[in-house]
Amino acid sequence: MLNPNEAKTVLEAALLVAQEPLALADLRRLFEDDLGADTLRRLLDELRLDWQGRGVELVNLASGWRFQTRPEYRQYLERLSHDKPPRYSRAVMETLAIIAYRQPVTRGDIEDIRGVTVSTNVIKSLEARGWIDAIGYRDVPGRPALYATTKTFLDDLGLRSLQELPPLEQIGSTLELAPHIPPDEKPLAAAATAAPAAAAD
Repeated sequence: MLNPNEAKTVLEAALLVAQEPLALADLRRLFEDDLGADTLRRLLDELRLDWQGRGVELVNLASGWRFQTRPEYRQYLERLSHDKPPRYSRAVMETLAIIAYRQPVTRGDIEDIRGVTVSTNVIKSLEARGWIDAIGYRDVPGRPALYATTKTFLDDLGLRSLQELPPLEQIGSTLELAPHIPPDEKPLAAAATAAPAAAAD
């Protein structure tokens, strides 16, 4: 049986090499379930404190724990990347915002709110990114698909739950920085272009 410091080192190593966030169940398998969930959470909290003030932080997201670069260093790290961060059209961001704040919604709901037709390509691009998924069908004629955001969406925005999305009432300040972005889309537009990179990337 490992002592707490050794167990914490094992957790650190696993999280640093992981390509995706690791759930508690995954992390417990490292120790063949010898560590209880409460002990594991305590060690993770200690590890998070150990990394405070460094360029990389340990965060708890919707689908688990991961190391990621701190947002304030993103602008420097982007200089090493040959790929430009993806830019999404106004239609994509508006659609994503509506789904995030009003889910579950159908294409018809989105069109009613936006006042224009939603292109199939808009929905497909959000599905391809892994940010939305059809979670069922509305029980009306035609049985339109109901769309909702995914854990990947929350992970990419650095959130644990939808409750952490900024309230719509609190987005005025960012609109001053980006007046061309509609209110519903602002928090998502900012997050989509500033999502922290995973440390292992």
